[in-house]
Amino acid sequence: MHIVVCIKQVPDSAQIRVHPVTNTIMRQGVPAIINPYDLFAIEAALALKDQLGGKVTVLTMGPPQAEPALRKALSYGCDEAVLVTDKLFAGADTLATSYVLASAIKTLHQETPVDLVFTGKQTIDGDTAQVGPGVAKRLELELLTYVSRIVSVDQAANSIRVERRAEGGVQVLETRLPALITMLEGSNEIRFGSAPDMFRAARAEVCVWDRNAAGIEDIKKVGLKGSPTIVSRVFVPSPRAQKAQQIEFDAANPEAATQTLLDKVLVEIPKVKKQLDQTRDNKRASRSAGERHE
Repeated sequence: MHIVVCIKQVPDSAQIRVHPVTNTIMRQGVPAIINPYDLFAIEAALALKDQLGGKVTVLTMGPPQAEPALRKALSYGCDEAVLVTDKLFAGADTLATSYVLASAIKTLHQETPVDLVFTGKQTIDGDTAQVGPGVAKRLELELLTYVSRIVSVDQAANSIRVERRAEGGVQVLETRLPALITMLEGSNEIRFGSAPDMFRAARAEVCVWDRNAAGIEDIKKVGLKGSPTIVSRVFVPSPRAQKAQQIEFDAANPEAATQTLLDKVLVEIPKVKKQLDQTRDNKRASRSAGERHE
């Protein structure tokens, strides 16, 4: 079984700053990490490899500086790493990114047929959750999003069964392979890299592909030329000047504590009190109308 995991190197969101004049993200001096959601995809792929055998190829599109993220993935146990990088890819939005990744996966498929593609549900720098479905659409793969658990893989029947988190419960879905899966956060826990894998990752050769090696057929679909998205403004929310308040209450009398907290909320947030009063008036009006009808 050949599994491809698409990852992205992103700036640590806890240390991101926005330029006050240009309203652009200032990446200088901000440490780069593997997108946290992609770690769940890596672990899911490695777990299937442990169970069924095969190999895991980790793939990313980005600048040459993204190579450490690939080596980190190799240290967890991935077998091969491919970095797709080209100056033409700069400024790519999700549409252009999915085109490049899909082209690279096609090229990998020609070498060794790809059975599964994993991604995280989204990235912490864009939060669009569009790249995974975009790749699946371009490659005509079966798409399973927000997957919380891989139930089983039947290689003889060429099918996979998963659990998917949905509103109101959990869905159990089964589809044919090849497929693309976006993994949900909390679905697993990334393993610790073993010493042999860490040494192998440090010595491994990361395949670096330009647009030609990745099989890009139309350069108008990559980079800024292939990106219709326009970001008008990036900003940091204004810090709140109001400080948290401490409310003391008697633990032996929880009802009084609840009433104290509710009274405090109604005083501090008049809008909530107005909504509660309106709801109460509506109920009274409905009750009165029902009595007159009887």
